[in-house]
Amino acid sequence: MKTKLLNTVSCIIFAAVFLITGIICMFKPDTEFSESERRMLEKQPQVTFESIVSGEYMNNFESYCADQFPKRDIFRSLKAFFTTKILNQKDYNGLFMSEGHISKLDSKINPEMINHAAGKFKYIYEKYLEDTQSKVYFTVIPDKNYTLTAEKDYPSLDYNVFIEKCIEKIPFMQYINICDLLSADDYYKTDSHWRQENIRDIAQRIANTMETDISADYTQKTLDIPFYGVYAGQYPMKVKPDTIKYLTNNTLKKCKVTYYDNMGYSYKGNIYDLKKANENDPYELFLSGSQALIEIENMTAKTNKELVLFRDSYGSSLAPLLVSGYKKITLVDIRYIKSFALESYVNFDNCDVLFMYSTSLLNNSKSLN
Repeated sequence: MKTKLLNTVSCIIFAAVFLITGIICMFKPDTEFSESERRMLEKQPQVTFESIVSGEYMNNFESYCADQFPKRDIFRSLKAFFTTKILNQKDYNGLFMSEGHISKLDSKINPEMINHAAGKFKYIYEKYLEDTQSKVYFTVIPDKNYTLTAEKDYPSLDYNVFIEKCIEKIPFMQYINICDLLSADDYYKTDSHWRQENIRDIAQRIANTMETDISADYTQKTLDIPFYGVYAGQYPMKVKPDTIKYLTNNTLKKCKVTYYDNMGYSYKGNIYDLKKANENDPYELFLSGSQALIEIENMTAKTNKELVLFRDSYGSSLAPLLVSGYKKITLVDIRYIKSFALESYVNFDNCDVLFMYSTSLLNNSKSLN
C-alpha cells in the first residue's frame, strides 16, 4: 500500500511538472539571441509536408525546444557542473579548463581545409602579386591550446606538422615564425583571442622580418567593463572575467580610418571603437570587429611604405601595433569580400603583403572566399 502511494505521488508530481513546463513553454515568448553564448537561438520551424517526411522538421523542432527551454542557462550550468565535477570528465561539449583558461579541444588536422585556404592564397598571389614588386609573407597564429596542452592529457593539434603542411602549400611566401614567442598569458582566459598589450614582441618580429621600423611609445588604457569572452558563455560555469587593455598614442589617434562593408559602402571611424566595447563582444573594440576591408592612413608617417594585411579577427588587435611603420595599411578579410573583387579596392604594387591567420581558421577555412 505504501509503495503504491509513493508511485502515485511520484506520477502526480511528474505529470504536474510536465504540464506546468509545457504551459510555460507554450506561452513563453521566444528568445532571439543568447547573450551568454553570443549566438542566435533556433526559431520555431515551419511545418511542411517535405520536412515532416524527411525528418528535418523533428530535428529542427528538437533544437528549437532545447534553445527555448525556460531557464535554459541554469540547466546548462547544472549539466556542466555534473559532467565536470561529479562525473569528473575533463571537458564539457569540447571545452576544458586548464591553468585558469577555458579553451576548446581541436586535435584533428583537416588537410582539405588547409588545401582550400592555400588555394585561395595562391589565387590571390597569381592574380595580384606575382608580377609586382611586392614582398609577400605568411604567419600562423596557433590557438591557445598550443600553450595549454603541452604535457597535459588533453588532445591537441600537432602544430609543427600543421604549419609544415601550410608552408608546403604556399612556397611563394616567406614564413614568419611567432610560435616561440607565445605563452598562455598572451591570451584571454575566457576567450580565444590574444591580448594586445602582450603581443608587442610578435609585432616587432613581424616588422623586423619585413624590414620595417615600428618603434613607438604607447599609453595603455583599460576598459572599465568586465570582459566575458566567447568561451565564458559556452562553458556555463562561474568564471572570473578578463580585462581588456589597449595601446594608443598620438599617431593612432590621428590616423584616418575608412571601413568598407561587403557591399562597397564606406564610413569613417577610429582605430578603437569604444561604442563596440560596450556591446555584446567588447573585443570588437579593436578596429570595429569583423569588417570586409579597412584602410588605415598614418597621417604622421615618416615613410611611404604600405602594407596589405590578409587576416582574421586576430589581426584586429595586432594591426595597430604595425601602423607606425607604414604610411598606409589595408586590412582585408576574405571571409566577407570576394577575392576576385579586390582589384577594385586594393593597390598591391610595391608594398608588403602579409597573410596572417590562426590555426582555428586555417583548419576550418570554408568561410574564405
